[in-house]
Amino acid sequence: MSARPSTAFFDLDRTLLGGSSGEIFKNTLAAEGLGPSVDIPGLGAINKLFGVVGETRMSMRLAKATARAASGWSTDAVKRAAKAAVPELLDLTFSFVAAEFAMHRAEGRSIVVATSSPKQLVKPFAKALGADAVIGTRWESKDGEFTGHIEGRFVWERDKWLAVRDWCRERDIDPADCWAYSDSYFDVPMLDGVGNPVATNPDPRLAAVAALKGWPIRHLDKPDGVVTVSGFELQDFARALGRPEFIPYAKFDITGVENLPADGSALVVGNHRSYFDSTAVALVLAKSGRAGRFLGKKEVFDAPVVGQLAAAAGGIRVDRGTGAAEPLHRAIAALRSGELVALMPQGTIPRGPAFFEPELKARWGAARLAVASGAPVVPIGLWGTEKVWPRSSRLPKMDVTSPPKVTVTVGKPVDLSAFPIGDESAIDDPEVLDAVTRAIMAAIVDLLPPEAREHHTPTQDELLATYPPGYIGDPNAESDRRPGTDT
Repeated sequence: MSARPSTAFFDLDRTLLGGSSGEIFKNTLAAEGLGPSVDIPGLGAINKLFGVVGETRMSMRLAKATARAASGWSTDAVKRAAKAAVPELLDLTFSFVAAEFAMHRAEGRSIVVATSSPKQLVKPFAKALGADAVIGTRWESKDGEFTGHIEGRFVWERDKWLAVRDWCRERDIDPADCWAYSDSYFDVPMLDGVGNPVATNPDPRLAAVAALKGWPIRHLDKPDGVVTVSGFELQDFARALGRPEFIPYAKFDITGVENLPADGSALVVGNHRSYFDSTAVALVLAKSGRAGRFLGKKEVFDAPVVGQLAAAAGGIRVDRGTGAAEPLHRAIAALRSGELVALMPQGTIPRGPAFFEPELKARWGAARLAVASGAPVVPIGLWGTEKVWPRSSRLPKMDVTSPPKVTVTVGKPVDLSAFPIGDESAIDDPEVLDAVTRAIMAAIVDLLPPEAREHHTPTQDELLATYPPGYIGDPNAESDRRPGTDT
């Protein structure tokens, strides 16, 4: 918890929302019989321009003029219009706003929406979103009607910063302890005035200022750290290359992709046989048209180039053996925000005799994520990936003349209805985690070919192929490894 009181200030349009609230408010006001009887020429074009480049002085002049247009409007009718706008505004809210709010709550900060939009219109939405207060332009009212004047400041540019500063002074809060989020170059005074500025979905000019000043850049429709270019992330660009024909040294048989949800969260889990498994799963996600957040060992993220790309794509680094809770929390936040999260519950490729066991053992990571998030668990059965890239090899085999067959089967979501899924209080219950883990791994086994469920006595060459280069461990101990351990 923060030692001193502090606040996180969030701009509204293009910061919390994936667009402008103005059109939504216009429609709900019109439903109350409020607003101009004819369209204002050029207003539609200005709104489209706002969606691309953010605020302009022209759009703000129009916003300021709405106070005059509201002269004579009933305050009760405006309240009804504001409440009616809430569901559509919530639908427009970026998916990671809730996680960002939760982070600040955990640190003891209050949350305030700071916007040039009329406070009377924004307040119901801010309350529904979980904010504590609104700093906004206030339309003056008298005898139940708006007068057409602004009470106090038009909360924009430097005046927004002054309103934030005054809000802090009234509550004995030091702005140096506060955070501020905005997409707009015109909010530089507010961002400069707090100790923790965050350029959020920044317009081109704010992006340049953020680069010069070293401010972090966030996009609240993506997990922290995901790199985007013109609204597209690396996986969007890579998807065009994520096709089996571009990997000629493997012959893929991919089925069941339709079992991945077209939208919304899902925990994608597969068995682990090879370093090539992540490529196979990535092809499935590319075929589905969705991005995924992969949990991976720290060794992947520490590798030159590959590690930076994994992080920029939204990968979640797992430092096994440290007990750190951050990867779990990041993955839960991603799932609650409607993302796909992918991992191999076994944690590492089984070695020696354990590689050939029909029963798949796993750690509790997938079970914890399923229990905490309530997200559906979609199993993937992988077979033949070890022929492309055996554990004993530092690089895949590039046999394009006779490529081995790789089978990738996506199953229907695992039936976990018998367990307390979505009950975060069960996240550390060993009995629940064991049972959920067994159910998940059994669903994966059901997707594998019949030979995977038969006992097999490996040859010496087959055994050697399952050990990493330089392996000096005890192969007899591999089959005794318990879920949740790496010993």
